[in-house]
Amino acid sequence: CSSLAGIMLLEVFLVLGTLLVYFLFSKKKEETLPFKDGWWGKGQKPETKEDTSIRPFKVETTEEELSDLFRRLDQARFSEPLENSCFHYGTNSVHLRKVVSYWKNQFNWKKQVEILNKYPQFKTKIQGIDIHFVHVKPPRLPEGRAAKPLLMVHGWPGSFYEFYKIVPLLTDPASHGLGDEHIFEVICPSIPGYGFSEAPHKKDFNSVSAASVFYELMLRLGFNEFYTQGGDWGWLICTNLAQIAPNHVRGLHLNMVSVSKLGLTHLLSVLLGRYFPGLFGFQDEDVRRMFPFLKKGLYRILLESGYAHIQATKPDTVGCGLNDSPVGLAAYILEKFSSWTDMEFQNLEDGGLERKFSLDDLLTNIMIYWVSGCIVSSMRFYKENLQKGIGTQKHEKLTVQVPTGIASFPNEILHTPQAWAKKKYTNIVSFHFMPRGGHFAAFEEPELLAKDILQFVGKVEKEQLWKKK
Repeated sequence: CSSLAGIMLLEVFLVLGTLLVYFLFSKKKEETLPFKDGWWGKGQKPETKEDTSIRPFKVETTEEELSDLFRRLDQARFSEPLENSCFHYGTNSVHLRKVVSYWKNQFNWKKQVEILNKYPQFKTKIQGIDIHFVHVKPPRLPEGRAAKPLLMVHGWPGSFYEFYKIVPLLTDPASHGLGDEHIFEVICPSIPGYGFSEAPHKKDFNSVSAASVFYELMLRLGFNEFYTQGGDWGWLICTNLAQIAPNHVRGLHLNMVSVSKLGLTHLLSVLLGRYFPGLFGFQDEDVRRMFPFLKKGLYRILLESGYAHIQATKPDTVGCGLNDSPVGLAAYILEKFSSWTDMEFQNLEDGGLERKFSLDDLLTNIMIYWVSGCIVSSMRFYKENLQKGIGTQKHEKLTVQVPTGIASFPNEILHTPQAWAKKKYTNIVSFHFMPRGGHFAAFEEPELLAKDILQFVGKVEKEQLWKKK
């Protein structure tokens, strides 16, 4: 009898053990996003193996390209803006005339090309398309120390150039008063279809595709473990990369966060969070940035997301005009650098553009779009990511286990409180309300962002957090 009871007990333990193993491993499996092995080149995928060589690249433009640009600038047709409309209707054409005049008469593209080429750039073929990237190693390393690889990903309508001011702060922090405890080697790729990365020739190239391509890039460069940093689309691409390869991403640093999977708690916090912040884990700063929610949330989305709706539905139509007219392209892009840097800048006739950026920097970013002819393919990324609907993708349903640092800038278009972010990012080790700055953090406030990246990596390294994933 006792032996029978023993056998039954053993069977119960076996069943329980099997269930436990099943749940543990199926959960583990579910938490990883599948790597997307696509092929984005023209026509059929060739039988031959892909050329994996890494080739040096330099930005170059011909005299023909420049004379064509100046001819188009000379022939631009401007419309009259409404009186006292400032930037409320979009880019004010009175100010746009001044920008175009500067572009024609003072802007020195050749000098800017030298600036672009001061960091080593490369191209390599991944999944059928040429991937462009900047790769900067530290000028000096203390004895016995290794640089930490950091992948930095831009968004729209930005480019790899957004990182040019932050790169020296990360590769040579000691020379900039930031200490030498953590020194980085920085890799800034252009998203396929942006800048000098080849545009995908096939449909369905989304953020998971980009993350898979960049994961392959980092492995090809010999980095088995690395940090990632991003804002705008860079936020989503780096998030997806952390979901694809959680054991390879040591830490994920973001200067923008958005959560698409919202539940009842979120809805209640929108309705009641202003009155009972503690109940929903809101801090005073969350309340200040989010409420009144109709004005700072819903209305702002409606007012500022028209471009996204066009780009997520018919990018090629509006893209035709922007690809044909440098003035149209400038108007479209400059509007974002005004309102996304500070919504209050819409009240200024010049859009406050030169309060945070120089015209040389703004025009260099626009020129990257112009000379590469990438505006249409850059806009298509919205359709590829949004056409199936928000909240429907696998990556939106999965959490992120990788140690995460969030730098929350006050003038970001929409604020995501830590209480919301931690439902998606389950391992937030650093969340800071930044003292100033908006959407283009690396471009606008490189020192603030660099300091936040450094302290985040310091925490992860000190506590070896990646080992506890």
